Amino acid sequence: MPSSTVLDMLASARQVAVHAERLGVVIKITASRPAFVHLGAALADAILQAGLNYRTIVKPRIDRIEQNYPCAANLSGLKAIVENGLLGEFLLWTHPVKISRFTQLVALLGAEGVDNTTDLREWLEHSEARDKVLSLAGLGPKTHDYLCCLVGIDRIAVDRHIKTFAREAGVLDSDYHDLQAIVSCAADLLGLRRRDFDAWIWGRRQGRVRTQTACTTFEPSRHVKQM
Repeated sequence: MPSSTVLDMLASARQVAVHAERLGVVIKITASRPAFVHLGAALADAILQAGLNYRTIVKPRIDRIEQNYPCAANLSGLKAIVENGLLGEFLLWTHPVKISRFTQLVALLGAEGVDNTTDLREWLEHSEARDKVLSLAGLGPKTHDYLCCLVGIDRIAVDRHIKTFAREAGVLDSDYHDLQAIVSCAADLLGLRRRDFDAWIWGRRQGRVRTQTACTTFEPSRHVKQM
């Protein structure tokens, strides 16, 4: 990568970090954004979240899955639900697009020998996993990175909230990977886990910071690492 591009990225990352400081970003997180231990809930979250209101539509469904479908915590239970035509009831969803995406993802994980969230995390950490996820119809880099976050991998999933936050910081629109690198670097400058910074931005854009992050605010510019 040309040095000018690296310097531009670092400058943009600092803009994002300083903007976050002004808004009272957390400096110390005592409890990390929790990772899923229920495979069915993680996959449902990843598939349903695109284009839907998370709090009113997605989260109630995820909570219901975790409570009512302990058998779906691993892939064998999920495959039984799919094969018995019960996926619509499982997701409380009837539109075929998301049903198809979920079914494709279950089939892929089965072919890759993934049975639980620990397996999923280990599989996603291999570079070839990304290309395999992106080969499924309708699944893009944001869904892949969001799924990584859900199982505990430290990742920024670039969505409209991340893009808006970056624009507010004065960072012009970049492509997905450039913006991911910029916001990831901003988290590093702030000394925050990337997935926690992702969650904080999401919470800020939704009007409140998620309750699972215990935070202490700090004065602007003092804590951002100097380049």
